[in-house]
Amino acid sequence: MSNESKIKRTLQGKVVSNKMDKTVTVLLERSVKHPLYGKIIQRSTKVHAHDEENSCNEGDRVKIVESRPYSKSKTWKVVEIVERAQ
Repeated sequence: MSNESKIKRTLQGKVVSNKMDKTVTVLLERSVKHPLYGKIIQRSTKVHAHDEENSCNEGDRVKIVESRPYSKSKTWKVVEIVERAQ
């Protein structure tokens, strides 16, 4: 097997919950074209991300990256806080 590291996906989303210890729930939104009608519609997904320092608060915009599985539902890691909530 080669020594090249696999390219990891990086996404940006909004923190909607930080009630868990070292875990935040991030809302990821994307725009997709409807397959039949062609209208641009919004789709969203919630993922759990690992937040080692418990530094994220609700409303923050964060950058997350794919990582090893931390638990059954947590396979993302917070890399940086792009914008703090007002």
